[in-house]
Amino acid sequence: MVVAVKVFKKTTPNGKITVYLGKRDFIDHLDHTDPIDGVVVLEDDYLQGRRVFCAVVTVYRYGREEDEVMGVKFSKEMTITSAQVAPTKRDKEAELSAIQEKLVKKMGPNAFPFTFHFPDMAPCSVTLQPGEDDQGKPLGVEYYVKCWVGNNEEDKGHKRSTVQLAIKKLQFAPPARSGNRLPSSLISKGFTFSSGKINLEVTLDKDIYYHGEKIGANIMISNNSRKQVRNIKVYVVQHCEVTMVNAQFSKYVASLETREGCPITPGASFTKVVYLVPLASSNKDRRGVALDGRLRDDDVNLASSTLVPEGKCPIDAIGIVISYSLRVKLNCGTLGGELVTDVPFKLLHPAPGSMEKERTAALKKTRSIERARYENDDDDNIVFEDFARFRMSRDGME
Repeated sequence: MVVAVKVFKKTTPNGKITVYLGKRDFIDHLDHTDPIDGVVVLEDDYLQGRRVFCAVVTVYRYGREEDEVMGVKFSKEMTITSAQVAPTKRDKEAELSAIQEKLVKKMGPNAFPFTFHFPDMAPCSVTLQPGEDDQGKPLGVEYYVKCWVGNNEEDKGHKRSTVQLAIKKLQFAPPARSGNRLPSSLISKGFTFSSGKINLEVTLDKDIYYHGEKIGANIMISNNSRKQVRNIKVYVVQHCEVTMVNAQFSKYVASLETREGCPITPGASFTKVVYLVPLASSNKDRRGVALDGRLRDDDVNLASSTLVPEGKCPIDAIGIVISYSLRVKLNCGTLGGELVTDVPFKLLHPAPGSMEKERTAALKKTRSIERARYENDDDDNIVFEDFARFRMSRDGME
């Protein structure tokens, strides 16, 4: 049985150059990031002495496009890495990936492979959801593979011979997510004109959750005061830090309010387990919620928690830094105010093989299957999928 391999492609407006990528999502494993490996295919006798260049470009937009006046820009566009692809300067002995070998064999002498690498601590792809009245491009961090024709690398080329493919840099959860301690918080609240305190303890059932999983919280309340607890509110809070402008804000992405067991009278205790599921589909109308990809993606999730390699400081993370916490609020009446506590946790994608007991065996099996797919002599087992074409502006591709 021949298993089809999906390959993404996009062609320049003039139809002379086509870029192929084996995948659009590249995973940051903390100790390394998946390389960006692809192939550029040219039409016969098209170059006429010119050259083809490829680059990885990141766009960091930290302000609204409609607020850009008097030449002020609220975005940074940076070329991470670039190289001349054709005529090739690549070492002939350089190792090709399985998909590159397959495509070069299928496309012939006009196929030129390229490989790029993300720099250390490169920010992950994040998009902030715009509001109904917002115009222009959404805020966030985006990556593109850009290919163009020119006489030299500084030559921007013409839009008819330029192509851009949007890609995403994501992070996965560690293979083992069972920590030594469960996240918890213990807090007390006293009252000025009343003796005794209200004690609140919140404990989560895990430290790391996968997208779409239930977040379970065990809430224990002990009322040793003369006040009453009227109701209990529980939230999943997404915290965003925009490092370019040193701005921070938070959004509720899931919430629950209950009066079960309330009012909790003086001397009484109460214990309850609550469950919340934060989903992007439940926050489609929430402006500023961080997502892990472009808005038009069907499989878009809430942005994953930002992880940093071991030995690195979290404050060194750049881009848009994401974190999550579960917040519990107790309403102690008009004069009593609120008792609030936050318990941090991580929300991530599961790593391939992490659901298996033997992760190493699972990864080896996956790699062997992928290698077998690409090395199959039957050229008909590749399925090509076009990238959506972006509108073009005077400055280039959007």
